[in-house]
Amino acid sequence: MASPLLRLHGNCVAREGAGVLIVGPPGSGKSDLTLRLLRRGWDLIADDRVEIDGLTARAPAALSGLLEVRGFGIVRCQSIPETDLKLVIALTDDVPRLPQPDRHLGLDLPLVRLNAAHASAPERVALALDCALGRVAQVAGAFAP
Repeated sequence: MASPLLRLHGNCVAREGAGVLIVGPPGSGKSDLTLRLLRRGWDLIADDRVEIDGLTARAPAALSGLLEVRGFGIVRCQSIPETDLKLVIALTDDVPRLPQPDRHLGLDLPLVRLNAAHASAPERVALALDCALGRVAQVAGAFAP
């Protein structure tokens, strides 16, 4: 039986075909972090709302290629139509120093919590994706054995 289409409040970006879903409360920095990732060569999939079919993420048609930059407006960005999700980033101010491995309950994907306001947030997303894909081994923390 096919899984139902999920519609989530969040953003989605991809690097080399591997998708990252970014979730968090309004004002937590989802679009800002997305903008910083785009400036580092990532691909935009969706801003504000993400449709997920199985583990394939895409933007609703009306929002495809649009990014809201708080305090600036809505801009059209180059985007790709969809990606396969590999990781979920949950934005929060309360980030544990050495987290235990965790998974997103609805998607059964690795889940990492981070603070989007940290200057290194885009690099942390990239490193977390590399760990999720098995490109980087972790000794302790979110991806430790």
